[in-house]
Amino acid sequence: MAITERDTMGGLAKGLAVIETFTADHPRQSIAQVAAASGLDRATARRCLLTLAHHGYADYDGKFFTLTPRVLRLGTACLATMPLPQMVQPLLDRLSDELGESSSVSILDGDEIVYVARAAQRKVMSIALMPGSRLPAFCTSMGRVLLAALPDDEIRSRLTAHPLTARTPLTVTDPDILLDRIRAVRDKGYAVIDQEVELGLRSIAVPVLSAWGITVAALNLGLPVRGDDPQDLAERYLPSLQAVQAELKAMIR
Repeated sequence: MAITERDTMGGLAKGLAVIETFTADHPRQSIAQVAAASGLDRATARRCLLTLAHHGYADYDGKFFTLTPRVLRLGTACLATMPLPQMVQPLLDRLSDELGESSSVSILDGDEIVYVARAAQRKVMSIALMPGSRLPAFCTSMGRVLLAALPDDEIRSRLTAHPLTARTPLTVTDPDILLDRIRAVRDKGYAVIDQEVELGLRSIAVPVLSAWGITVAALNLGLPVRGDDPQDLAERYLPSLQAVQAELKAMIR
């Protein structure tokens, strides 16, 4: 069924746009900041924010707005209806227990990855990761695995849609170099990232495939830097990741 503009609710779309302006970098915003980030005029942004505050989705101190934990109900409801998190969580728990390392599964949403399941053994990042957390796709191991499943022209389009921001001095931001590295991921079947997301953090990821060989998600291990060569991660951890990959492929239809 084709959905036309007449079938949609503009007010709901504007409210969602306002919610999406709140990020880890901008958790507390004024009306003017939200208006600029969302592209809405100030009056519309104000009404959306006050509506969110009225219904308990935001707090307002007279100048700045912050989202409340009630907003998590939206994401939790979404995750609860997805079979993937329930399917992968026991396998992540087992994998992390066996290796003593944190493991995660994520999906691709635009130019970001969204965590849908996680088993944490230790804190390997300065930020807390949990289901619903987002990171840029271009500089993460799971993101490169997920991008590798797309056609080259789609990958390039996503890499050049806006300037890529380096998160560390080791982050690769050149679209041409990134495209070459993502192609290499496609050929190898896994991705290794060395401190491109955060200094002191490495990760290795493989695609989560359906029974028909379609990439539906990505599975990774997050590892602290221990002084060894990052390419040694594949020799050490890839067999365990591929074993879980095979189990999931048999389960996902």
